[in-house]
Amino acid sequence: MSGPAGVALPDVVRDPALPAAVRIWEVGPRDGLQNESGIVPVEVKVELIARLVAAGLRIVEATSFVRPEWVPQLADAEQVLGALHLADGDVRHPVLVPNARGLDRALALGARDVAVFASATETFSRRNLNRSLAEAHEMFAPIVSRAKEAGLGVRGYLSMCFGDPWEGRVPVAQVVAAGRRLLDLGCDELSLGDTIGVGTPGQVAALLAAFGDAGVPVSRLAVHFHDTYGQALANTLAALRCGVTTVDSSAGGLGGCPFAKSATGNLATEDLVWMLDGLGIDTGVDLRALVETSTWMAAQLGRPSPSRVVRALSGAREPKEPQ
Repeated sequence: MSGPAGVALPDVVRDPALPAAVRIWEVGPRDGLQNESGIVPVEVKVELIARLVAAGLRIVEATSFVRPEWVPQLADAEQVLGALHLADGDVRHPVLVPNARGLDRALALGARDVAVFASATETFSRRNLNRSLAEAHEMFAPIVSRAKEAGLGVRGYLSMCFGDPWEGRVPVAQVVAAGRRLLDLGCDELSLGDTIGVGTPGQVAALLAAFGDAGVPVSRLAVHFHDTYGQALANTLAALRCGVTTVDSSAGGLGGCPFAKSATGNLATEDLVWMLDGLGIDTGVDLRALVETSTWMAAQLGRPSPSRVVRALSGAREPKEPQ
């Protein structure tokens, strides 16, 4: 089928076993751009966020208050967050706060939503946070507590849920224990990350079932898949069949992890929306506007978008020079 301005749209075949609506947690401006080799200008980041909101995304993660020497691509966190209208209606701009200083910086700028980033494995916790799992838990406890006291929404990210490049297979019980610790601290929801993209649908179903067996309702879980092995959409569909209704994705498929070199791009938001549109699942997102946004962003970065949907709907054109 064809939609507005000639943009193809998928035929809709509704599966009543799937959720009627899915909340997309857009991570492109933070998780996507943190892995760029160059520094994206503040004005480009702010325009990207504005375009994503205009396309219908209600949650657009803005930045991370990490130390600049760790992730220089996000050294402009104050400028980016300061340029946003954080009190605008139903639009949310969460920010990552890796430590107490990061929370101080976020609070000073009026952030309404923050996230902490933990690991399911000991090795990655030490590489990413320079702390053991126990030490990271101790560090996050006062951060989550202070954020909740200030009335902020708090999300917990859990990385390496399906595999670790140093430790290999990660036992399900280990992931559930690490996730429960974050929720018990007071996190409102938990995003389960396949940081290096090795997960498969069976693993996804098994992990979600294990969280259910541990007393964690699926309504408090989100999924965050990387597409390293081409499994991100299949894994997302498996999660939807288990009742998950919050899915993380990155416009244009940008992203990775600067502390795990085997982690390639995130699930592309356009690829996700195409699938959800075809399943008759409401997202509130205008696919045409989203594709235009990622085509524009590809031009800013000087390379084509890795998203298959962006490339298909834009005719796989090479990006033009930024205007």
